[in-house]
Amino acid sequence: MESEPLLTPALGRSWCASPDFGSQERPRTCSYSTTAAAVDCHLEPDADDLYMKQAVVFIEDAIQYRSIDHRVDATSLRLYRWYYSGIYQWILNVTIFVSLALAFIEKPSSLTTTSDVRYRGVAWQPPCGLTESIEMLTFLIFLADVSMKSYLIGCDEFMKNKWLMAYILVLTVSFADWMASLCMLCKESIRVRRIFRPFFLLQNSSLMKKTLKCIKRTLPEIASVLLLLALHLCLFTMFGMLLFAREKDSLIDKEWMGFFQNLPNSMTSLLVLLTTANNPDVMIPAYSKNRAYSLFFIVFTVIGSLFLMNLLTAIIYNQFRGYLVKSVQASLLRRRLGIRAAFEVLCCHRDVPGQINKEVTGQASDQMGCVRSETFLKVLEKVKMDSFCKLAIIQNVKSSSCGVMSSDHFQKLFDELDRDAVREHPPRPVYQSVFLQKVQSACSHCYFDYLGNLVAFANLISICVVLVIDADKPGSERDDYFLGAINCFFIIYYCLEMALKIFSLGFKSYTSYPSNIFDGLLTIVLLVLEIATIALYSFPHPGWKPDMLGLLSLWEMVRLINMFIVFRFLRIIPNMAMMALVAGTLVDLVKNLRAFAGILVVVYYSFAIIGIELFQGAVQPPGNKSADINSTTDNLTSQCGTFEQLQYWPNNFDDFAAALVTLWNVMVVNNWQVFLDAFSRYTTPWSKLYFVAWWLISSVIWINLFVALILENFIHKWDRSQRHSLTESQHYEYHMTVQLMFREDLEEPTEEELMDRLHHHPHLHLSR
Repeated sequence: MESEPLLTPALGRSWCASPDFGSQERPRTCSYSTTAAAVDCHLEPDADDLYMKQAVVFIEDAIQYRSIDHRVDATSLRLYRWYYSGIYQWILNVTIFVSLALAFIEKPSSLTTTSDVRYRGVAWQPPCGLTESIEMLTFLIFLADVSMKSYLIGCDEFMKNKWLMAYILVLTVSFADWMASLCMLCKESIRVRRIFRPFFLLQNSSLMKKTLKCIKRTLPEIASVLLLLALHLCLFTMFGMLLFAREKDSLIDKEWMGFFQNLPNSMTSLLVLLTTANNPDVMIPAYSKNRAYSLFFIVFTVIGSLFLMNLLTAIIYNQFRGYLVKSVQASLLRRRLGIRAAFEVLCCHRDVPGQINKEVTGQASDQMGCVRSETFLKVLEKVKMDSFCKLAIIQNVKSSSCGVMSSDHFQKLFDELDRDAVREHPPRPVYQSVFLQKVQSACSHCYFDYLGNLVAFANLISICVVLVIDADKPGSERDDYFLGAINCFFIIYYCLEMALKIFSLGFKSYTSYPSNIFDGLLTIVLLVLEIATIALYSFPHPGWKPDMLGLLSLWEMVRLINMFIVFRFLRIIPNMAMMALVAGTLVDLVKNLRAFAGILVVVYYSFAIIGIELFQGAVQPPGNKSADINSTTDNLTSQCGTFEQLQYWPNNFDDFAAALVTLWNVMVVNNWQVFLDAFSRYTTPWSKLYFVAWWLISSVIWINLFVALILENFIHKWDRSQRHSLTESQHYEYHMTVQLMFREDLEEPTEEELMDRLHHHPHLHLSR
């Protein structure tokens, strides 16, 4: 078989792999003669098995886009595969989850029905030592994790890895703080280790680390715009204090007293106006005096909100342009490197040492190694990968006419990893009767599905019409006869539709479609509930009023489940170009935003812990604690728009769950000036710095990052949809993986780049 050269003529020799055993003797040496068409590989006992294991691990690294810079001796390979096994990763993920979830049950516990300070009961507090014991167990697992990681990459690589060194430092500080807690019998006022818990989530995800690095790279540009925003805010603050200085006019005094009384108050008012949360409240007193005063607030909003804030979005998008492409490019390099490493350790593997397939002769064999198909198939059997990909690769290898593979052929075999499994539906039943064949053809036609969607839409419309008609009627006057009759009709149709589809497709083929499974389960549930309703309340008739039992009556459940029928419209998305494009963008965002969501969890967790330490117990309940939850007695004397008048009592930092909800409400920035005012009154005016910092990180930076990624994803999809025909674009965009979606924008790594990286592998030495 003719082979392309592996390396440039300048290199002139093939590279062969041997593991690094330190002072131990290597199990084989490999030399290549440029004048002879043979490879001389001297294999020591058990070397074949080691090279097979190395190839298996390298291929698994390529499949998972992992780095191959780890130890490659037999013991390390066994430990490495166990480390990345499903059971160990599950244990590690559960440990991280438990470590983070401890904040909900440890003091202050979140185990209460409500977070409202007026009605919250005494929460259950775990005894001293309970959560500490669980925490120690997580520390031990984390210690084992960092120990294995450090061993597998080696001492030299460990000293270069800042994340692993930080891992050990965080564990050390956390353990010291844990010991201090036990010494003080769990009565310590501050637990430093709680704020370090999100680090365990952060360090376990390479995508989160990469995203954090990109955010760090963007900070200088963000800081320049934030500095311009601060300058804009300060100038208008001073101008506003001069414009609305205290005068004898009561309206101007009201503007001064409410929003421009002093420098902190003035700056806070305009900062909130930057988010439009207090517009137009902030300008109403002055605007009532003179309409010209509105120009001050309009100019401030136009410059700050419309220009500078959108400029910040543009800068973040510009910095993150190509983020997904660069990420996929790095993933492609790791995959190609792992596959090439597997090829290199197998290229000198022979069933009979020192011999080579006779078909590889001439100059091609002088320049390049090869891998026997039989050897590769043995390795592939041990690789953990999707069964459909493995089967496709095996079929490609067996269909080859030659018994050896070049590096190019070896790489192309793994293109199957980028393809989704093709679902094959079981054959349909065959009927002898002409009438049954016509029924089968009609019920399996796409128009039959369209009819089902139309009926589901009619069902939804009928329910909405009845609910609108009965909305203003009291329960005693409401007649459920029409809705009951409508439900009976539609449920009969759904049952008939399911029966006809099973008849035309066969049961196995029917259940091979996820949409049919969804529709079938809904139909069965509806049928069971309808039969139960008729058995309890008889058939619908005028004046029919099924009783309310518990939270939802049986009849209410039937009406709610009917609403789910609208989901059958999701089946038409792949058939509509624009909807498929938008839906594909949303699906990819769910997959690609995991790293951003993880960083948001880290930020939320950290700020919630800090908020608990700063503001726990700050919000005090009003005098009448036994008042009804809807009572307004306590807020009659409160100023309109304040924390007390709006009854924001559940928003506090008295426990972890309440802190998360409070941070969410501030991130949305609707009425967030209420929180600034309340906590500055309950604690200190400096508390505003905490909320402003949270607003900057969550609403300004993270939301803009989210918008940038949506734009990046959608623009790539839109460009591809314009470059392909409509039919090809729909299929391509909706079914291909993210790596394949950006394949045209990626650059394949060169042979020299791959071999150079393998040559600098810290544990895999390539001999010339």
